[in-house]
Amino acid sequence: MKTEVLKSIKETEEEYKSMISTAHEEKKRAIANSEQEAGNLIAKANSDAEEYKNKRIADARAEAAKQYAEIVKEGEKRAEALKKNAASNLDKAVEQLVSQFKVKVNV
Repeated sequence: MKTEVLKSIKETEEEYKSMISTAHEEKKRAIANSEQEAGNLIAKANSDAEEYKNKRIADARAEAAKQYAEIVKEGEKRAEALKKNAASNLDKAVEQLVSQFKVKVNV
């Protein structure tokens, strides 16, 4: 009877040791899987952040190019207007110079 009880206790201890060992192994696997999943999530987040950054940079460059083109176009318009204004003033200036020259020649 004692041997049967001792044998039963020993078998139960072995079962619990096996269960504990299995639980430790499952815990290690779960931690390893979680770490791997976390690593994958971090890698994806970094990739998404890099992609977002590149898109924002491309958008900013496109906007800068658009603004540059608008500024150049506006500058060309202003230059053309100044050129036309200068051309009309040139005729007046020539007339004034000729008129002053005639006055000095007649003096």
